[in-house]
Amino acid sequence: MRYYDSLARLISHFQKLPGVGQKTAQRLAFFVLKLPVGEVESFAAALVDARSKLAHCSQCGNMTDQDPCHICRDGKRSKTHICVVQESRDVLALERVSDFKGLYHVLHGAISPLEGVGPDELNIKSLLERVSREKPEEVIIATNPNVQGEATAMYLAQILKPLGIQVTRIAHGLPVGGDLEYADEMTLSRALEGRKPL
Repeated sequence: MRYYDSLARLISHFQKLPGVGQKTAQRLAFFVLKLPVGEVESFAAALVDARSKLAHCSQCGNMTDQDPCHICRDGKRSKTHICVVQESRDVLALERVSDFKGLYHVLHGAISPLEGVGPDELNIKSLLERVSREKPEEVIIATNPNVQGEATAMYLAQILKPLGIQVTRIAHGLPVGGDLEYADEMTLSRALEGRKPL
C-alpha cells in the first residue's frame, strides 16, 4: 500500500526505533495522527529538548543534563564500589532496587566482533583511568547475561585484576516466580553456581 509522503516518512522514522517493525510503526504513526495537534507538538518538543540537553557524564558516562551527573555528585555514595553496566538504562534499573549505594560506570555497549564493536569502541579506557585514580575496593561487572555481555565481563576482569582491584560479577539465576522447566541451560547453570547457604 502506498502512503502519502508525510505518513510514509513518519512510519519510516518509527521503524528506526529498536524492536519496532513495519506493523508497529504503522500503529504508532496512526496513533500519533489521532492525537490533538498540541500533544503532537509537545511530544516533538520533548524529543528535541531531550536530544539537545542530555549528554554523557564526564566521570561515569551516564546520561545526564548536568556534568557530573547527580550520582557522581552525591557525597553520600560509596566511592569504594563501582558497578559497570552496558547502558544508561541499566543504571535506572539498578537504582530502582535501591540496594546499591556505590558509583556506576557506563560502557555504552558490549564487545561484539560480529557487529564490529571491540574494546576501543566502548567506554573502557576511561574506566581504567578512573580505577587507577580513585582506587575502589571492588568493581562489580553487571553486563547482560548473554554472549556479548559475558565476553565483555571476561575482558574487563582480565584487564582489571592486575590492578589489584577485587572484580566481581553479578549473580545470574532464576527470576522470582519462574519455573525450572522453562529455564534455559545457561540460566540453570548460573543459578547453581550462584547458590548460597540458607
